[in-house]
Amino acid sequence: MGARLDALDLSLSLSRKEQERMLAERGARLAQLRLALGGQIGSGELGPALCVLLEGWDASGKGGAIKRLVAPLDARHVRVVSFAAPTPDEKRHHYLHRFGPALPGLGGMAVLDRTWYGRVLVERVEGFASEAQWRRAYDEINDFERMLAAERMIIVKLWLHISEAEQLKRFERRRDDPLKAWKLTDEDWRNRGRRAAYEGAVEDMLARTDTEWAPWTLIEGDSKRWARVRTMEAVIAATERGCARFGFPLPEPIGAAAGD
Repeated sequence: MGARLDALDLSLSLSRKEQERMLAERGARLAQLRLALGGQIGSGELGPALCVLLEGWDASGKGGAIKRLVAPLDARHVRVVSFAAPTPDEKRHHYLHRFGPALPGLGGMAVLDRTWYGRVLVERVEGFASEAQWRRAYDEINDFERMLAAERMIIVKLWLHISEAEQLKRFERRRDDPLKAWKLTDEDWRNRGRRAAYEGAVEDMLARTDTEWAPWTLIEGDSKRWARVRTMEAVIAATERGCARFGFPLPEPIGAAAGD
C-alpha cells in the first residue's frame, strides 16, 4: 500500500458562511441519528454503540472539530473523553485497559480525543514502548476493535492531517495568544523535529489497522472549516453504514419525504 497522506488535497477549504450552513444541515441529521440510536425516536429500541476516535497532528484542529460535532447533540447523550499520557498507575496495566471505562454501551455515543493508537504513534516514536510491544500492538488493536464491532459497536476512526507549514503557523499563533499559549509545550516543538518519523508511524498505522470492521477516514485539515464539516460528514456516513450492517432501522433524513 502506498503512502496515503501525500494523496490528500490540503487546499480544500470553505467560507465561514458555507461552513455554518453545512454544519447546520448535517447537524440536524446527526442529532436525528443520535436520538434513533438511543431509542428516543424511530423503533424505540437501542441501536449500536457509536465510538468516534480522533487522532491527528498536534494543532490539527481536533478540539474544534469535536466542539462542532457535538454541538447539535443533547450534552446528556454524548461523552467526550480526552486522553493524555498514562499515569503511573495506568502504566501498571495493559495499555488498552484505561480506555475501557470511556467506551459507550449499546445506544450510547462517545468521542475520544487521542486513543489507543498512541501505542503505535508517540509510544513507538519516542521509545515509550519497546519495538516488540508496538509491533505486537497492531494485531492487538485489530482484535480489540473486531471484538467491539462484533458486539454491535460502530467504530469511526478519523485522522486529521495538516501540512508541516500549516502546523508551524498554528504553533506560532498559539504561542502569541495569551489564552491559547497553554496548549503549546516544549514537547510539541520538539516533536515537530521528528515529523518524518511520525509520518512513517502514521502510514504504518493506516496500512496495518484499516480494517473492514473499523476503517480509517483521513480528514484534510489545513482549512479548519473544511475539516469540521468533513468530520461531521464522516461520522454520519459511518453511522448510517454501521446501522445498515447491523440491521438497525433509521428514520429518513429530515426533509427527505418532501423531496428536499
